Amino acid sequence: MASPRRIRVAYCLDSFTIGGTELNAVRTAEALDPDRIELCVIHLQTHGPLRSRYERLGVRMEHFPLANLYSPRTAVQGIHLARLLRRWNVDVVHSHDIYCNIFAVPWARIFSRCSIIASRRWWWAEVPRPKLETVNRWSSLFAHRVLANSSGVADLLVREERVPREKIVEIPNFLAETAFSIVDEAARVAQRRAWGLPDGAFAVGIVARLSPVKNHALLLKAAAQLDARFHVVLIGDGPSRAGLEELARQLRIESRVHFAGEVSPQNLHQFFDVSVLCSLSEGFPNSLIEAMAVARPVVATPVGGVTDAVAHGVTGIVVPVDDPAPLVDALRMLETDSLLRTRLGEAGREAVRAKFRQEIIIEKLSALYEMLADRGPAAILRRADE
Repeated sequence: MASPRRIRVAYCLDSFTIGGTELNAVRTAEALDPDRIELCVIHLQTHGPLRSRYERLGVRMEHFPLANLYSPRTAVQGIHLARLLRRWNVDVVHSHDIYCNIFAVPWARIFSRCSIIASRRWWWAEVPRPKLETVNRWSSLFAHRVLANSSGVADLLVREERVPREKIVEIPNFLAETAFSIVDEAARVAQRRAWGLPDGAFAVGIVARLSPVKNHALLLKAAAQLDARFHVVLIGDGPSRAGLEELARQLRIESRVHFAGEVSPQNLHQFFDVSVLCSLSEGFPNSLIEAMAVARPVVATPVGGVTDAVAHGVTGIVVPVDDPAPLVDALRMLETDSLLRTRLGEAGREAVRAKFRQEIIIEKLSALYEMLADRGPAAILRRADE
């Protein structure tokens, strides 16, 4: 008996930089069963620290350089993309970000035989230019399915973009088993000291790109109202760093704010006492479920997919957007109540293990690929040839 044919899936990615979308994409690529899914990668930019992880997988990769999304040269590249998909006999094209939605989805739908997945992994405030949102809405019409990474994003697609509910598939981000690993106490103490935390400090941390939408400034304003036991650790880098350093100086808390930069890929939340995410916008909060995986209590603002992950008072604490006072109250309460920290942390760990474990999410995505490959245009033509 012949073995089942592998499904050929083309990933479409803007870049290999470190970000929530990019990390989720490469982790998914690494987790897919190569006996079921044959992956290839189409990318708009060539460089970034995540590129080597795809190269280690040994997948085919093709660069499509674009000066912008609307030039005649882009049309030439679109035709080239469609020809490549045909030559590689791709079954499913999976676009992961707004730039590939706009470029790859229409060209693949019109000029290839593939089934098409567009993705929506962001909220309004995360789009750099409003025009992109408009063009993305049009491009999504060409997709056979639109993947949303939270129920909040799915609702937005229906409500604001008029995408039919039956066209939307909710597949959240996931955690590998390694995300649940916790180091011993000696290693924990050593890492905290390496960041400059004094022994006995109550460490409140954020793991997120230093950009305005993450609103790190809210945590600094809250820290200014807390006593000297509270220290803030900011892991990540980005355009807001200089402004946040200046804000810390203005608030006279610079000795209690530690900029760690981009650090190794282990789950760094375990070195905090509390993890915070005070974003103005989120598609799905990778940072929060990573914190919950190592039983850290979390405090977050109720934006985007945050409420898919955090149940207020059960697996974490939800505070209003851009209001320091409730955040101050929540952090004081957690600092004084170790039993509450433990209860929230353990409940969060149990919840994310049940809902966001790698094998659950990867099986759901693999089944989607197989369904689309079996019902899509390429399969119909293949069966006709047989």
